[in-house]
Amino acid sequence: MVELKSDAAVAAMREAGRVVARALAAVRGSAAVGTSLLELDEVAHGVIRESGARSPFLYYHPGFAPTPFPAVICASVNDTIVHGIPDAYRLRDGDLVSIDCGAELGGWTGDAAISFTVGAPDVADLLLIETADKALAAGVAAAVAGARIGDISAAIGAIAHAAGYGIPAGFGGHGIGRHMHEDPHVPNDGRPGRGMRLRPGLVLAIEPMLMAGGGGDYLIARDGWALRTVDASRAAHAEHTVAITEDGPRILTQL
Repeated sequence: MVELKSDAAVAAMREAGRVVARALAAVRGSAAVGTSLLELDEVAHGVIRESGARSPFLYYHPGFAPTPFPAVICASVNDTIVHGIPDAYRLRDGDLVSIDCGAELGGWTGDAAISFTVGAPDVADLLLIETADKALAAGVAAAVAGARIGDISAAIGAIAHAAGYGIPAGFGGHGIGRHMHEDPHVPNDGRPGRGMRLRPGLVLAIEPMLMAGGGGDYLIARDGWALRTVDASRAAHAEHTVAITEDGPRILTQL
């Protein structure tokens, strides 16, 4: 079921989105060679707690996962695409890190992700991250009233394919509001003019996931959560929560 949000609800989601944005900024500012993923998780958790919010990630248990998620961020390093569980791994020079984070405040939810490098970056990693950000921007730009879900999907896919990158099959964005995952599903590739028509009040988490090695295949880690590239190539993830309005798309998860 798709819920259209009122202006008041979108404003409340903007406050939740600000918490997410602050948490991601704090994590990025704390990430350095030698920092552990568990330490980054605690940084994000601190921002969420101090904001009077809660994490929709912590103890989240979808049907595909063998166990509840044990952290407030997904920390995906190098060949991990998404859903990496933070552990004692300490960041190394040149690592590519993707951080996904959510916050629930006053009954409304925000969800966003960023990718960045630590230490001396590889030029190929910077291009991958830049392309993921461009794909996100294209998807957001397509999220206008009267368009369709497929227009968002096609905009993301066009950027990824033009650069020769892969998109993990079956994964994409989603509706968001009172819950982190709501209808509709927002594929990261598709044909324009297809799918549900976008209406003011619809709020979507738009999130390209790109794999440097191309294709759409992936592996699932032993923990049942993390997705990894088949060829050990690197991956990047970018995401914003976006409201469809009469005046165009409104990003709710930026500072």
